[in-house]
Amino acid sequence: MSQISEQIILDSLKAIIDPDLRKDIVTLGFVRDVEIDGGDVSFRIVLTTPACPVKEEMETQAREIVSSLDGVTGVNVTMDAEVPQGRGIANNVAIPGVKNIIAVSSGKGGVGKSTVAVNLAVALAMDGAKVGIMDADVYGPNVPLMLGTGYDQPEVENGQLKPIEAHGIKMISMAVLVPPDKPMILRGPMLHGVVRQFLTDVNWGELDYLVVDMPPGTGDVQLSLAQLVPVQGAVLVTTPQEVSLSDVRRAVKMFETVNVPVLGVIENMSYFIAPDTGNKYEIFGKGGGQKLADEYGLNFLGEVPLGMEVREGGDKGTPVVAAFPDSPQAAAFRKVAEEVARQVSIEAMKPELTIVSRA
Repeated sequence: MSQISEQIILDSLKAIIDPDLRKDIVTLGFVRDVEIDGGDVSFRIVLTTPACPVKEEMETQAREIVSSLDGVTGVNVTMDAEVPQGRGIANNVAIPGVKNIIAVSSGKGGVGKSTVAVNLAVALAMDGAKVGIMDADVYGPNVPLMLGTGYDQPEVENGQLKPIEAHGIKMISMAVLVPPDKPMILRGPMLHGVVRQFLTDVNWGELDYLVVDMPPGTGDVQLSLAQLVPVQGAVLVTTPQEVSLSDVRRAVKMFETVNVPVLGVIENMSYFIAPDTGNKYEIFGKGGGQKLADEYGLNFLGEVPLGMEVREGGDKGTPVVAAFPDSPQAAAFRKVAEEVARQVSIEAMKPELTIVSRA
C-alpha cells in the first residue's frame, strides 16, 4: 500500500482550476486543514464566496481525485467560504468590518432597481453570506416596505445607529429616519452628508457584502458614494427596451469617471410567462441587456422575468427569493446573486495596480 502524505494530496488537487481566477485551488490557498488517519483523508476547500456557482462541482471533483489515490479508503470534503476584503481605493476610508460594497444603480427610474437590490441581498444571505443593504435612494426610499420592516426608527447604541434586521440582512434607510409622508427636499451638500452618515454613523458589524440601492440617474449621491468609500463594483440594472439602455450607457460612463468597476449588467423584466398558457411574451423587447454588455465589454449577469410573485413579495414585505423560492423569478435572482458574488471575488483577487511615477 502506498504511503499517503499531505503533499501527495495537495499535488493531486492542483488538477482543479478555479474557472474565474484561472489558477489551481492549491496555489490559491483554498485547500486547508488536510488530515490523514490511516486511509481516511479530510480537508476543507475555502472558496471566495458562499454563493459560488461551481461549489458542488468542485467538491465532487476533489472527492473523486483524492479517492483515486493509492491507499485512500475514505474522503471527507468540507466546503467553506471566506469572502476576501475588497481592494481599497486611494483617499477613501473603508467601513470597519465591511469587506465589499456593491452599488446597484440604473440610469433611469422604473426598471425595478430596488427590487433587484433587495432580492440580490437576500439571495446572498440565503447562501450563507453576511449581508447589509443601504437604501441610498433618498428621494424614493422603499427598501423598508420591500423587507416588511415598517418605519420604526432604529436604535442608537454607543452613538451609532443600529441597522434594522429582516430576512437575514441588516438594513438602514432614510425612510426609517424621516416620516414616510414627508418629502425629501435635499440639495447636493445635504445628500453628501446623508451618505456619509449612513456609512460612518451606522454600526454595520461584520459584513461580507454591503449592497447599496442607489437613486436612479447619475447625480450627487452616486458621486458622493464613490468619493467617500471604496466601492468594489457597480451592478447596472436595465430593461430590454432602448430608452432604458440609453440611460444606462450614461451610468456606465459615470462609474468609469469615478474609477468604480462595473461588475456587470442585469436585465430586469426580460419577459413574461403567462400563468394560464405558459406562453412567453417579450413585452419590453429582447436582448437589450446582453447587447449593452457586449457593447461595453461588460459581464451579462443574467435576466429576470416579470411575474406577479415579484410584485406580491415586494408589497407584502417578503422578497420573492424568500416568499416564492420555487418561482422562475427567484431562481433567476439566485443565479444573478451567484454571478455578482463571482465578479466581486474576481475584482478582490486582482493584483493591486502599481502606479509608476513619470518624472
